[in-house]
Amino acid sequence: MAVFKGSGVAIVTPMKDNMEVNYEKLEELIEFQIDQGTDCIVIAGTTGESSTLTMEEHHKVIEAAVRFVRHRIPVIAGTGSNCTATAVQLTQEAEEAGADGALVVTPYYNKATQKGLIAHYGQIARATKLPIIMYNVPGRTGCNLLPETVAELFRKEENIVGLKEATGNLAQASKTMYLTDGKLDLYSGEDGLVVPLMAIGGIGVISVWANIAPADVHTMCDKFLAGDIEAAQQMQRKAIPLVDALFCEVNPIPVKEALNQMGWAVGSCRMPLCEMEEVHKSQLRLAMRNYGLSLAQ
Repeated sequence: MAVFKGSGVAIVTPMKDNMEVNYEKLEELIEFQIDQGTDCIVIAGTTGESSTLTMEEHHKVIEAAVRFVRHRIPVIAGTGSNCTATAVQLTQEAEEAGADGALVVTPYYNKATQKGLIAHYGQIARATKLPIIMYNVPGRTGCNLLPETVAELFRKEENIVGLKEATGNLAQASKTMYLTDGKLDLYSGEDGLVVPLMAIGGIGVISVWANIAPADVHTMCDKFLAGDIEAAQQMQRKAIPLVDALFCEVNPIPVKEALNQMGWAVGSCRMPLCEMEEVHKSQLRLAMRNYGLSLAQ
């Protein structure tokens, strides 16, 4: 059984003015997401600024999310690293914290070979009982998890169950599903391609967009899964200008700015991510208004 179907929010990590994690605000955000129908909380991923969380913070953020959710929906923890031993440690800590699954990005910077990726994911899988969703985002990591590699890992490791697909390459995603007999739990990692990915067998999305419009992302996925393809297509098309604005600078700069403009006061990103350019802030505000979101500023 899939860890979740539908909309998983890649939730931001809110920060205080002194750049410490704001746990009270995180609880508010999680309550908002659950109230709006989000199907899964994905904590400490790229959007959650995992790369600038300390090991201690990483563990505490996952523990907090599990505590705040209280088993109402699944919690998936981002536990990837470019060091296999570190990824194993993070995954084991997430399991101890009570997470329902692990999202494991491909090693970044190292540029592992496909043989190395098989060894990397295999070692992580054998060190935990958590279901693992691999995360392929070569635009950020410089490393592409090829369909044949995904299929081998899916066959060999019982708890490797899914893939967050963020290559933007529908042909590659289709081949991946072909090689796994359509049994792989495929999630879109691109908010502009959710419906197309679901059309080739995907079961949902791990979404940045859901931070600011959770009910819409949930409804779009729900309608597709219920067979109302036309309604899902319309919702996907409507969101394209907003999604473009949410990625006009590197994630999560724009989505944090959007949440702040909506009055959520989630703070800034940690360095080296910096304040959004004014021209892009204007583009984002316009896209949000045109979409129908209410701005507090």
